[in-house]
Amino acid sequence: MLRNATAMGTVCLGKTHMSELAFSGLGYNPSTATPPCVNDAAAVPGGSSSGAAASVAFGLAAGAIGSDTGGSVRVPAAWNDLVGLKTTSGRLSLEGVVPLCRKFDTVGPLARSVEDAAWMLAALQGGRAPDLRGAALQGRRLAVLRTVALEDLRDAPGAAFEAALTRLSAAGAQLLPLEVPELAEVAGLSGVLYTAEAYGLWREVIEADPEAMYGEILKRFRLGATFSGPDYVEAWARLDAAREAWARATAGFDAVLCPTAANLPPDLQRLQSDADYYVTENLLTLRNTRIGNLMGLCALTLPTATPSCGLSLMGRPNGEEALLRLGAAAEAALA
Repeated sequence: MLRNATAMGTVCLGKTHMSELAFSGLGYNPSTATPPCVNDAAAVPGGSSSGAAASVAFGLAAGAIGSDTGGSVRVPAAWNDLVGLKTTSGRLSLEGVVPLCRKFDTVGPLARSVEDAAWMLAALQGGRAPDLRGAALQGRRLAVLRTVALEDLRDAPGAAFEAALTRLSAAGAQLLPLEVPELAEVAGLSGVLYTAEAYGLWREVIEADPEAMYGEILKRFRLGATFSGPDYVEAWARLDAAREAWARATAGFDAVLCPTAANLPPDLQRLQSDADYYVTENLLTLRNTRIGNLMGLCALTLPTATPSCGLSLMGRPNGEEALLRLGAAAEAALA
């Protein structure tokens, strides 16, 4: 992937700080440094690709590359008013990428526009960027996901989402509500699927020096030890069935919409002193983005008119080109 990007003419400016082993959606890292949020100096920037988002949002780079296992490209993109693309698992090579959960790990670009994200995707895969000219929303069928994604929605993201839907509708998109009961049944499976694999990959390294890791992230890794092999196999069987149900329910739509994150960037000082706040905010932060990972989709987050409130468009597996064209049209409507 990086060889492709270098061959396509990109220049690597450096590495950035992020959450340890990419296992947090908040971007808080007391072990090295916590990058800033462009909209709130007292808040975290989102994670795990926090430094990647900050480097673009503060004008240090034209674009950045992040990993996305449960939302780690899209959350920091949304909270810093950027475009973030989660690619389909297997679309881009993971050679050289530090793993978290190989079954869900993906890499993708963070950029200031859909066009820049499209060019970055082309560079990463060593191909041509999709043609975004003439992209329009007229006649597009967009599903508004009601299952899971709108629960416990905070005021600002909720209002931003409704305003975004109004703009998309005014631009000619047909918006239809969508319920996928099977999604609610498997939404909690990340507990076993993510932590079991993550701890299996990193147990030896972590337990050799557990004090070196931030305590809340250490707890998340160690949760994987509480699940058995049969638990893991059963969870995957249930997830595969839910993916089939999702494909049937969404077959007639161009994309599925939801708020990228249900909350705004949490307060950094409170995260440092309130463990319960860290846990609840981290889980809520990743709840919506994780839908795209669990269902095996490509997904795009766009900034809205409200700071740190993103709009998520979820497409079909390996449908990045079509999703980027749709995203370009939505971006124009939201501007």
